Amino acid sequence: QVHLVESGGGSVQAGGSLRLSCAVSGTIVFSIYDIGWYRQAPGKQRELVAVITSGKSTNYTDSVKGRFTVSRDNAKATVYLQMNSLKPDDTAVYYCNSPRPWGAAFNWGQGTQVTVSS
Repeated sequence: QVHLVESGGGSVQAGGSLRLSCAVSGTIVFSIYDIGWYRQAPGKQRELVAVITSGKSTNYTDSVKGRFTVSRDNAKATVYLQMNSLKPDDTAVYYCNSPRPWGAAFNWGQGTQVTVSS
């Protein structure tokens, strides 16, 4: 069984920064998995905002390009999301998981709340 633990959220003013962490544990070979960061704002569907592949290629949704950076440390089985120039529209609960065509590979963690005030 795989466990995902997200941390690092908080409340910041617009223009501020946060660094999120996603710790992955369980009987998997972490390094072979693509890992994505998702977010879900109140009343909205969960959306995938950033992905880092097993080969450390990255991809971002347009709304966060140039502001968010995803990275991974395979030795620590951890993925990070550096978020700069935060906007109120970035307010959401942020989750990590491994993307699949039908959704995601693992059970969802508890997420970490990010609140950006104007």
